[in-house]
Amino acid sequence: MRNIKMTIEYDGTRYKGWQKQNIKGTSINTIQDKLEILLEKMTGEKIQLIGCGRTDSGVHAKNYIANFKTNTTLSIEEMMQYCKKYLPEDIVIRDMKNASERFHARLNILSKTYIYTIDNNEYQDVFVRKFAWHIEKKLDIKKMREASKFLLGTHDFQSFTSLKAKNGKSTVRKINYINIEEKDNLIKIEFNGNGFLLNMVRILTGTLVKVGMGEIEPSDVLVILNAKKRAEAGEKAPAKGLCMWCVNY
Repeated sequence: MRNIKMTIEYDGTRYKGWQKQNIKGTSINTIQDKLEILLEKMTGEKIQLIGCGRTDSGVHAKNYIANFKTNTTLSIEEMMQYCKKYLPEDIVIRDMKNASERFHARLNILSKTYIYTIDNNEYQDVFVRKFAWHIEKKLDIKKMREASKFLLGTHDFQSFTSLKAKNGKSTVRKINYINIEEKDNLIKIEFNGNGFLLNMVRILTGTLVKVGMGEIEPSDVLVILNAKKRAEAGEKAPAKGLCMWCVNY
């Protein structure tokens, strides 16, 4: 049996996230569902597509990694061409290759990188509106960078997730770096860590924006982190500005 590794790019605007949702009698439009249906038609087999993680409804991906096992004799080129022909234009298979039997798109991850984009122009740029959060008020990038330093390293990020505190899952994660760059009033916040909790990147972004708007001080981020209470952090940034950029193995 072959183990096929895929690199996927998608515009998540019209999808309910990556993960398929088994709600009886209801059709849920997710990236995983769309791809599994296509791969099953291509191979004639039942396919279980393993993704490198969940993305929320409306979130995008540049280099999303997934894998599936199959007995098909189709070549990589034939499979690539089939996907190119039948996938909708907002999902693209950028690469496909035979992987080792032990490769697992989720369990083998060392770190993930997400990028959040903010359009900080006075007027919204219509050409990036589906992929950026428009904030008219000028943000203080220097203060946002200062605040981001309190988030680096291994911490309990309970304040920055929508996960319920009593669900039994660990909320400890490690953030390796946060880079905040601005060019032509387009701000990109790059997060890299060993894993991210439900809505974590969007809540971190919302909190950094509060700093940038002068609503809280950079040092308040440390207070919020130590409080371990979701209510202390900023609001979730809109999903459309978030992109899973890459996964490192």
